[in-house]
Amino acid sequence: MTIRNLEGFFAPRSIAVIGPCRHPGVLTHKLIACLQDIEAGHPVTLVGIDEDVPFHGKKAARLDDLQAMPDLAIYLASADAAPETIARLGAGGTKAVLIPSPGFETWPDTLLQACRDAAQATNLRLIGPGTLGLAVPASRLNALLSAELPEKGEVAFFSRSGAVLNATLSWAKAHRTGFSAVVSLGARMDVDVGDLIDYFAQDYHTRAIVLHLEGIAVPRKFISAARAAARSKPVIVIRSGKSRDSGGSGRTHAGRLARTDLVYETVFRRTGLLRVHDLDEMFEALETLSHIRVPQCRKLAVLANGRSLASLAVDRLMDLGADFATLGTETRAALDDVSRAYADLDATPAAGGSVILKESVTPEDITNAITTLLKDPEVDGAIVLQAASAFQPLPAIAKAVIDAGLADRRRTGRRKALVAGLIGGDGTVRAALSDAKIPNYASPAEAARSLMHLAHDAQAREFLMAVPPSLPSSFFPDAAGARAIVEAALAENRTWLSPAEVVAVLKAYDLPVMSTAMAASPEDAAELSRPFFNEARHCVAKLISPDLPFKSRIDGVRLGLQDPEAVRQAAEELIAKTRRDYPEARIAGISVHPMLEDRHGLELYMGVAETPEFGPVLVFGHGGTSIEESVDIALELPPLDMNLAEALIGRTRIARLLNGGPARPALDRTALAEALVKLSQITIDLPEIQELDINPIVSLPSGLIALDARMTLCRPEKRPGRTGSSRLAIAPYPQEWEQKLALKGGRDVFVRPVRPEDEDLFKSFFEAVTPEDLRLRFFAPVRDFSHRFLSRLTQLDYARAIAFAAIDPETGSLLGVVRLHADPDHQTGEYAVMVRSDLKGLGLGWALMELIIRYAKADGIEEIKGEVLKENTSMISMCQALGFKVGTSPDDPGIALVTLRVTDLPEEV
Repeated sequence: MTIRNLEGFFAPRSIAVIGPCRHPGVLTHKLIACLQDIEAGHPVTLVGIDEDVPFHGKKAARLDDLQAMPDLAIYLASADAAPETIARLGAGGTKAVLIPSPGFETWPDTLLQACRDAAQATNLRLIGPGTLGLAVPASRLNALLSAELPEKGEVAFFSRSGAVLNATLSWAKAHRTGFSAVVSLGARMDVDVGDLIDYFAQDYHTRAIVLHLEGIAVPRKFISAARAAARSKPVIVIRSGKSRDSGGSGRTHAGRLARTDLVYETVFRRTGLLRVHDLDEMFEALETLSHIRVPQCRKLAVLANGRSLASLAVDRLMDLGADFATLGTETRAALDDVSRAYADLDATPAAGGSVILKESVTPEDITNAITTLLKDPEVDGAIVLQAASAFQPLPAIAKAVIDAGLADRRRTGRRKALVAGLIGGDGTVRAALSDAKIPNYASPAEAARSLMHLAHDAQAREFLMAVPPSLPSSFFPDAAGARAIVEAALAENRTWLSPAEVVAVLKAYDLPVMSTAMAASPEDAAELSRPFFNEARHCVAKLISPDLPFKSRIDGVRLGLQDPEAVRQAAEELIAKTRRDYPEARIAGISVHPMLEDRHGLELYMGVAETPEFGPVLVFGHGGTSIEESVDIALELPPLDMNLAEALIGRTRIARLLNGGPARPALDRTALAEALVKLSQITIDLPEIQELDINPIVSLPSGLIALDARMTLCRPEKRPGRTGSSRLAIAPYPQEWEQKLALKGGRDVFVRPVRPEDEDLFKSFFEAVTPEDLRLRFFAPVRDFSHRFLSRLTQLDYARAIAFAAIDPETGSLLGVVRLHADPDHQTGEYAVMVRSDLKGLGLGWALMELIIRYAKADGIEEIKGEVLKENTSMISMCQALGFKVGTSPDDPGIALVTLRVTDLPEEV
């Protein structure tokens, strides 16, 4: 739904517990004992509680006896009475209703929907049933039926499972980890994980978010919320239920390969979440990322007081895919007096970043060694491994590590990752490190995993902001021609395209595919094959049946056919064999195409699978007849850009062969990435193509070519909003908003939505804007147009934000830009507009403002608002002329707050 009224759960001014309890006994006593302690900050009233429960606050027999409805109602009464009570509470001003249970509880779907309907009119929010409740330790709000009381801290934790929640709180108590909020979700009748991520992403008390889930109720909302949150704070996710996942459709290889948990893995990676696979790993990640987050963690180093300790950590880091630093000459020289070297260690990949300390070092030496290591510009992060020895007790070593950590924080420059592994110490020694915000563990393997959590978190954020190369300017797909083919097939109620139609669709998107002819009889196959023998020595014949899509499994392919007569005989044999072995199968005909004979070609696979939760998913991997046996695949959500396509290729084992070697040339990896982006575009333009296989697509030293493909069709579900027929979980580039705008003097400009690859365009634009105009736009002087700064302007989630770039059609330079960023509720959008300083007076700013207003109305946004310095009189005058109301910002009297109710505007805006 939205984040509206969620403060009713997490910052209520008043609370009512409504009975009589449908689970009498322990639930009532436990809950009221928790609430008894918070009475001073959150007035609590018991309503209709007929059990004898010690309570010093107010009591009432009925809701009608209350002077005012509470912000938060904790509903313990019967399930059947819930809809009526929810409606009464909402009408009286209650913002939120919590429906706790002592354990697992389910209500009928009809009852859950009745509760939602009762709450909808007033935007009252619901959590439960089946929830253990919630807690906000900083405000001492505790309505949580947990074994341990969460302590105050900076981690927001949401869990689908009560057992996982209790285990996490027990671990947190032992490790002195606190929480900004803890929420047990229960049945997710209304509030879901996406809502909570959005809410706590904006909460300045929360530094990290940890969530346990089994499924995602609203995928589009979850993805948008997670992507936004992960840019500013770590989000750790653990998913259970893999063993209960259902399989794919089975109609295509893609549908069978895109297993549910692989798709979730893809979603978590795409959104920048750090996925963990068990509770131990979750606790490690929580311990690490709640203490530290670094902007970069590529090159790693290990410092230890024993060679074997270092080797254990290095071995584990190598298993996890780490890269190791090569220490500079100055660093090595500074460490000479305290370190020792081994010839065999110097032969390892990690030699350049490994430091083995002498047995006789003092705590001061350890501090200086760590500080020196972290100063090296080649080092992004380090593990410090220390075991107790006769020369140094662990408490003294811990103090030395703490001192080094404090010294590094005082150092100028980017922060480095520091993780400690104290082997053999007790909890007291490690607690001192935790208090100093230094992640610490009891084994080299745990410390290595911890450092890699930081590395993966930094890589995910870096990847979210990476600037992708543009597609070739010559790529202009014939979307209309492809759509005509698909619509004609749907008009005939077909669920498959014919081979010739598949080839036509692929060619419309500039995907290289082997020319294919479809024959109705063996004689037709022979005749249609004749032109192919002019370009190839051999041909291939395949049996085509909508009931038998996997041709290799029915022995439905004949290779190496030398002449038309061989094609005729092969076609005759295929038809006869199919009728004998599969008498019920429909035979559509025989496809014929030239045979590719290139010894350097590599058979690959790419396809699109339909998933119930996230719509289409792209699948890439090792192709051929054994694709489902080798399972060397990777998945990604469309839309794709070149960066995402390259990363998708790189996640497969077979990708190593693309770079060539002593016995084979390098293959055209760029062409392969471009093909994946083009395939992604098909899923955007043609949602009627439900699933497809291209198998194999052969990668060659110069290009690639598809040898076989098939496509299934559907009629996509219509949804409300701008992307109504799109099945994509991530909103694609809104190409339909590309247009020309007419300015004064007859000048036209081309306007299009901003794309991630526009970073250089923006940099040149800002360099042409005067410092005064930059100050008026950003409310402060701006001099540093860094990648981080520019990426936030160009990397857009089109589901929540839009920016339009006005481009000079002759020079391609950026003339002006307007943007609109919607709140998570998608009700209000905040705008900003800027025109190049030398172009004022042409009407470009006015035209861009009119455009953003039209977009807001089409996208369902109710109100546009913006903040303008009051000295910027020209902007304020333009806003007034466009119908904005002008007021004063409540936060700064020097800033004007301008607002426009878009819903009040006529349709022809």
